[in-house]
Amino acid sequence: MTLTHYGRREWLGTLIIALILSALSIWIGCLTNSNVFYFIPILFLFIWLVIAGFFRDPERTLPSEENAFLSPADGTVRDITILDNAEEYKELFNGQGVLKIGIFLSVFNVHLNRVPCDITVKNVIYKEGKFYDARDIRATKENESNALLAEAHISGRNFPIVVKQISGAIAKRIVCPVNVGDTFKRGQRYGMIKFGSRTEIYMPNAQWIKIRIKIGDKLKAAQSIVAEIDK
Repeated sequence: MTLTHYGRREWLGTLIIALILSALSIWIGCLTNSNVFYFIPILFLFIWLVIAGFFRDPERTLPSEENAFLSPADGTVRDITILDNAEEYKELFNGQGVLKIGIFLSVFNVHLNRVPCDITVKNVIYKEGKFYDARDIRATKENESNALLAEAHISGRNFPIVVKQISGAIAKRIVCPVNVGDTFKRGQRYGMIKFGSRTEIYMPNAQWIKIRIKIGDKLKAAQSIVAEIDK
């Protein structure tokens, strides 16, 4: 199992603690001649594997369709909404209609975020906030979040998009080491939301964008096709 460097502090730190406690347990077992202490390291190993699982980083095979707009996160599609005007990003979208897609990430999902297509980063907006459950309707506007505002490049078209990371009740740390002007190829890792969370996509509500998902669909980052872009 490959683990992401974004969570090195957590998975390496807990591994060191687990090893120290395991060694201490075995030492106590030797002193007391009690077999119980020899089984405790198994418990520590199990706990570490659970924690490490949050930071797994599986390889993904990108779809062959070059006009595909991919999912930026693993998870379940919670909502698909058409907005007359995305007030937060009105300058980016020039006041045009916006399609918003919400993806819920449970504690069992991979928590790495990947860019959905080739992009050029225009702005990064971090906002402190609360930590409502990511399925709560208040989470979108009130929770801690980090929005990646970018220009997407697909099939000869250039258009604005936003990929927004939102913390949940468990996830309280967003990682996004991205700067204005950075460029990414589709499927590249760009950050993560530790433990449970939500990821949102904002894109133009245009006829040349064909949505290929529905509410309840299970998605995989850099693998599931969210939409197809007409040339």
